[in-house]
Amino acid sequence: MSNNEHLLNFSIPQLLRWRVAESPKRTALREKDYGIWNAYTWEEYYDYVRKTGMGLRAMGLGKGDTIAIISDNIPELLFVAIGGHAIGAISAGIYQTTMPAEIAQIIQYLKVSAVFCDNQEQVDKVKEVRDQIPNVKKVIFEDPRGMRDYMSDDWFVNIRDLFEMGDAAHAKDPDLFESLVDQGKPEDVCHLCLTSGTTGLPKGTMMTHKNYINMGVRITQVDPLEETDEYVSFLPFAWIGEQMNSFGVAMATGITINFPESVETAMSDLKEIGPHFMFGAPRIYEGIRSEIWLKIDQSYWFNKLMYNYFIRVGITAAGYRMTGKSMSAMLRFKAWLGKQFIFRPLVNQIGLLRLRRAYTGGAALGPELFTFYQAIGVNLKQIYGQTEITGIAYMHRDGDIRPETVGKPLPGTECKIADDGEILSRSPSVSPGYFELPEKSKELLEGGWLHSGDAGFIDENGHLVVIDRVSDVMHNNKGEMFSPMFLENALKFSPYIKEAVIFGNKKDFVAALINIDPIVVGKWAEDRGLSYTTYMDLSKKKEVADLIMAQVIDVNSRAEKAHFKIRRFALLYKLLDVDDGELTKTGKIRRKFVQERYQNLYEALYDEKVDTKEVEASFQYQDGQSTLVKTRIAFYTVKGV
Repeated sequence: MSNNEHLLNFSIPQLLRWRVAESPKRTALREKDYGIWNAYTWEEYYDYVRKTGMGLRAMGLGKGDTIAIISDNIPELLFVAIGGHAIGAISAGIYQTTMPAEIAQIIQYLKVSAVFCDNQEQVDKVKEVRDQIPNVKKVIFEDPRGMRDYMSDDWFVNIRDLFEMGDAAHAKDPDLFESLVDQGKPEDVCHLCLTSGTTGLPKGTMMTHKNYINMGVRITQVDPLEETDEYVSFLPFAWIGEQMNSFGVAMATGITINFPESVETAMSDLKEIGPHFMFGAPRIYEGIRSEIWLKIDQSYWFNKLMYNYFIRVGITAAGYRMTGKSMSAMLRFKAWLGKQFIFRPLVNQIGLLRLRRAYTGGAALGPELFTFYQAIGVNLKQIYGQTEITGIAYMHRDGDIRPETVGKPLPGTECKIADDGEILSRSPSVSPGYFELPEKSKELLEGGWLHSGDAGFIDENGHLVVIDRVSDVMHNNKGEMFSPMFLENALKFSPYIKEAVIFGNKKDFVAALINIDPIVVGKWAEDRGLSYTTYMDLSKKKEVADLIMAQVIDVNSRAEKAHFKIRRFALLYKLLDVDDGELTKTGKIRRKFVQERYQNLYEALYDEKVDTKEVEASFQYQDGQSTLVKTRIAFYTVKGV
């Protein structure tokens, strides 16, 4: 039995208090502000939670209230969330990119009583829909810049004033806060986590203290972390992946959470920290892979030659290392040479040299990209789960890593496959259901098992293999099954392809809409003297189409079955975007929406007589304005398919 099993008896504020008793002066949080890293000890962390909790209570908040958080990752975000938990309130994260109309809908649905925003941009969004959210008593902000005109309105509260209110309330009744913390129970709902919303408005998943803490305990039973380990917090707090680490892993292990100065500086700040533990959506690792490719492409010919040789050696060695098999002395020596002279300096440049634990989840990462990271010495593991099971239910173990799987269940997690192929799970990390959606909750937890909505199977090694969403698995007009996600990931392994959307359900063949990677393809074009102005202009170049054709042919050459091969494709004139509703907040494709939005392109893909088509492109900007541009799209047919 693990020595941290007793942590499951705590609420999150109680566990924070326990951490103070264990290591009061150890650094819990670190934030970069104006270029300087500022630290908070566990003792100071708890002190700010107390100030915030008592301040919220002085404002009239308490049990039954919900506090929405719209903020980049900063310590105050945790002070507000856990301070709210301490007084019996519930926190809820809203993505920073959410537009005012959707913010109003979410606040109404979650019955929010107060909102915390980090800056004027987010405050203004809430202010814009003020008349639609009468239940919101206060809007708390952290950054006072640009807020001077709001100071005469007591609807807005500076968080420093909230701290003062909390200190004053604590001075009047010094025992109250501790007694409120004592009342918390592990089974209490503490947070409402929004689902990714692939099919409409997100649902508020009710998460308990025990859900998060159990996740932190179980994942570290598989991959232990040290109190001295560093973690960089750059994932959106509204996503379960960040909550899992902030509420669960950090509390269960005592690791330090580092907050970058901004979203834009996150990757450069990561280099300064040199984290030991990292969790990211596939897009993060795809981006780092493109950065590595650019560094190699810009290097001298000899360096490229050495890289290309040793990456092949690394991939071979990774195959042995991932499965725990011993390799020959010669291969081990070559792999060591590659690591010391090629990959170690490269990994150091991107800030991952100290990394011991790296995970990816939220969507599938292609096996090729996964193996690439193992080959360069980054211990990347695939995890699988969903919001409703606190992010993780399955993960790889060291020495038992298979790129085509998502590993085995975490300790205390059960798995079975339903008759229709759906993955079902059961664990203490499973949510009690959706906020005020009893019918949806009943469907989710039917028969006492969490219904994932994903299709999969258990292989002969006991690993879970995820095929695709049950609703997304496709069959061609002959009834042959294929996974669009599998083909999309195969395409995205190419550094030139940023995104791909596969079609072919009840059709004669598979077709794709493809987004080129503007950075990598832009560099490729510049090296060949190809001038261009915009992404649209670049994507229309015949030379770029030939480049992507080669990538599609390569994917087709590795297809196991003929009906997996892509026959037709087009290069989309714009990047798929969250703001346009084409991607979820976590970067998943909203496939049905994309097909409907680009119905004219979809139809042209399946009309082999069409080589080009004029379209009217609509672009939506962050301020809500849109513009229309006419352009001509070319359609390409792959020979021999």
